[in-house]
Amino acid sequence: MSARGRPVPSLRRACAGVALLVAPCAARAHLVNSGLGPVWDGVLHLLITPEDLLPALALAVLTGLNGARAGRLGVLVLPAAWLAGGLLGLVGARLQPSPLLVLLPLLVLGGLAALDVRLRPSWVPALAAALGLVLGYVSGSAMAEAGLGLAGLAGVVITLFVVVTLCSAAVVAARAPWARIAARAAGSWLAAVAVLLAGWSLRAA
Repeated sequence: MSARGRPVPSLRRACAGVALLVAPCAARAHLVNSGLGPVWDGVLHLLITPEDLLPALALAVLTGLNGARAGRLGVLVLPAAWLAGGLLGLVGARLQPSPLLVLLPLLVLGGLAALDVRLRPSWVPALAAALGLVLGYVSGSAMAEAGLGLAGLAGVVITLFVVVTLCSAAVVAARAPWARIAARAAGSWLAAVAVLLAGWSLRAA
């Protein structure tokens, strides 16, 4: 994989592989009852579900490192794709990818951010759309299973938009060399978390 300034030729194939590796199994929702209604339950669902939140943060760091235009594309495309996938999840079968495969996007995106890989313009919306559709479908299935419906999904998407916007904007604004290094270190930590969670899942299996 190339360093900063050179795109990775195999990224498109890797993204296609991630999409093909979404093997469904029974849904497992990370939900709590906030007592404040389905919207707030959806907000909490995103914040306490690392399989959803951490890949979104990894994408925000990666696109932020690629500049303001890439950051804006990520901020706009990811929530929109998440909403579209969530709507499908609300009306579709209650399915969820295997826990290990859900961690693969976190590992890939965190690794790309750690390497400060320069993305081609077309790759940013493609990555954001693929991630949003898959994880959005999982969220929509969880909302349907818990009876939260569209209101719960709205809470997820609104929170996602806020979190990704703040994270991406902070990285874009990081002009100093040490700040970019810190952002890349955050990407490496996210990739490391994916490895740790995968090991934990294997141990618990």
